[in-house]
Amino acid sequence: MNLVDRVKNILLTPKTEWPVIAAEQSDIKSLYIGYIMILAAIPAIAGIIGSMFIGGMFGAVAGRTGLGMGMGVGAGFAVAHGIASYVISLVIIFAVAFIVDALAPSFGGQKSQINALKLVAYSATAGWVASIATVIPFLGWIVALVGSLYGIYLLYLGLPVLMKCPEDKSAIYLIVIVVIYIVLSWVFMGMILAGVFGSMMFGMR
Repeated sequence: MNLVDRVKNILLTPKTEWPVIAAEQSDIKSLYIGYIMILAAIPAIAGIIGSMFIGGMFGAVAGRTGLGMGMGVGAGFAVAHGIASYVISLVIIFAVAFIVDALAPSFGGQKSQINALKLVAYSATAGWVASIATVIPFLGWIVALVGSLYGIYLLYLGLPVLMKCPEDKSAIYLIVIVVIYIVLSWVFMGMILAGVFGSMMFGMR
C-alpha cells in the first residue's frame, strides 16, 4: 500500500485499517524511510514557514521602529528549531515504541517491537497531517491540537489489534503511553530550545 492510501485509510477508516496493518510484513528501516521520515517532516516544514512568517511580521515592525533585525533572527531560529525538532521527533517515535513494547505484558499484551513501532507511527499520522495548518499563525495550532487528539483515538483503537492487549486494559495502557509521550516531548523540546537559544546568543556575541 502506498503512502497516500495508508494515510487516507488510517484517518478515515481506522477500525478496518489496523487489522490490515497488523497483517503486513515490515521492518524498522522500511517504516522509517517509507513513512515516518516523510510525514514527520510536515510539522517541521510547516513550523519553519509559520515561524518565518511571524518573524517577518516582527521584522517589519522592528525595521519601522528602528529596533533591529527581527526578521533575520526569526528565520534563523525557525530553521534551526525545525531541523532539531524533526530529528528529535524521529527519536521520540522510536523511544515511545520501545516503551510500548516493553509495557505490553504488564497490560496483558504481547511484545512485538515492529508492531509497537507501527502503532506509534501510524497513530501519529493525524497529528502530522494536521500540523500543516501551523503555517497559519496561532489559529493553526488549534487544528494541530485537534489532530493530535484524534491521534490518541487512533492509538486507542490500535492497541488491542497491534499489541494484543485486552480491551478492558486498553484505556489504562493508553493513558500511560500518552503521559510518556508528553513527558518525552517536553524534555526533548526543552533541550532543543535551550540549544537553539544558546547557539543564537553565542553567535550574537
